[in-house]
Amino acid sequence: MSKNPVQWCEIAATDIERAKVFYANVFGLEFQYIEMPDSKMYMFGSSQWPGSSGCIVQSSVNHPSTDGTIIYFSCEDLNIELAKVEPAGGKVIVPKTDIGEFGFFAQFIDTEGNRIGLHSS
Repeated sequence: MSKNPVQWCEIAATDIERAKVFYANVFGLEFQYIEMPDSKMYMFGSSQWPGSSGCIVQSSVNHPSTDGTIIYFSCEDLNIELAKVEPAGGKVIVPKTDIGEFGFFAQFIDTEGNRIGLHSS
């Protein structure tokens, strides 16, 4: 087993096109569209890059939420992405916070109502 077992994440969306625009604006992500029998997905990431791959997913069984699991996106300097959140339609709920030797974190609500985190060293 690898030292980091996280391989895939799915970010729920009620409007997949709006969510795609938000994540493209904040993180500069590129997406590949995938349609499954019961869902639509925009996949991001690659096994060629560091970190986990994932997708934005719209289906009847995935619902955006501010409660529960929080996905953190790694950033070189989270101030850059944090500054793009509100212009892209999201809301910052935890500003850049110093966590000592572990770096910095922040959290926001995306356009779909998900709580998402940012982390930088």
